[in-house]
Amino acid sequence: MTDAPPGIAALRASTDASLGETARTWLDKAAAEAASDDGGHQQTHTTWELRFAEAGRRCGAEHADSARIVLLHAARADTATLTRLYEQGAAAERRAVLAALPHLVAGPEALPLVEDALRTNDTRLVAAAVGPYAAEHLTAHHWRHAVLKCLFTGVPVSAVAELAERARGDAELARMLGDYANERTAAGRPVPDDLHRVLTLTTPPPHKAQES
Repeated sequence: MTDAPPGIAALRASTDASLGETARTWLDKAAAEAASDDGGHQQTHTTWELRFAEAGRRCGAEHADSARIVLLHAARADTATLTRLYEQGAAAERRAVLAALPHLVAGPEALPLVEDALRTNDTRLVAAAVGPYAAEHLTAHHWRHAVLKCLFTGVPVSAVAELAERARGDAELARMLGDYANERTAAGRPVPDDLHRVLTLTTPPPHKAQES
């Protein structure tokens, strides 16, 4: 944990505090294996990757995401490794990879993982896909469609990182939301409350009168 950024250090401390002694010892050992691995980016399966897969069983489902993020950071997993783990993993493992992206990938090269998750109807994957990494790297076009995907699938828009900042003054998003609301109304279906919330956010802030 010495060289971990504040976000990872806080996550590890919180995870350790929540785990029982057996699970905490397991995570310590697994993280040490990940940190010492120097071939993880070339080999198909390394020891720490097997630990990554079994984190749910070892740490409990409620702590599996954070344990897996700790392992990915300890291993300094690159985009190729993250992609392999995502493609080969179950939904819970894919979710952890998505959650780890802001900690591990500085540029947009992992966006294909986000875009893949947004094509699914797995609400937990969609929620993970619209986190801080997507907020920073998705283009305006794809980000707007990610917001609509949340509305389509019932994912609370509170899951969308930097929603207010990116939605502010976005006339195109407002148009898309209006079209979706009209389609729902015409079909006799209710308009999600979250749609109105986002639509309100798209309203540009009022201009302050210039002082004379």
